[in-house]
Amino acid sequence: MGEQDRIDCVGALVYDEQHRLLVVQRANEPGRGLWSLPGGRVEPGEDDPAAVTREVEEETGLQVSVGELVGEVEREAPGGRLYVIRDYEAEAVGGTLTPGDDATDARFVDRNEFDALPTTTLLASTLAQWNALPG
Repeated sequence: MGEQDRIDCVGALVYDEQHRLLVVQRANEPGRGLWSLPGGRVEPGEDDPAAVTREVEEETGLQVSVGELVGEVEREAPGGRLYVIRDYEAEAVGGTLTPGDDATDARFVDRNEFDALPTTTLLASTLAQWNALPG
């Protein structure tokens, strides 16, 4: 599999003061109607932090300061390609929470709310591995 078959993506782990996790309901495939972390493709010329900042603002209205890389996952993409998704810690520093762009809804959820949502494949188990589930 060549580099052109790998699609670079980023995601954001954003928590509020109560350690609730920011999640978005996806408006488009893959995973339309399911809940996931805000994020998306890295555009040409962007580094990961720039992509995280842009995607979070587009999908949730929040401006974030991007922190450490938490982990990386790979997911199948159409046409035998591969999404390579790097998830970063990020902290909300401004903006107003309002769903936009690829998100039907955006909200901070606690653990019980998270567990009750239909989330994208392997999101819950991946966050558990990373010790990153909401409080």
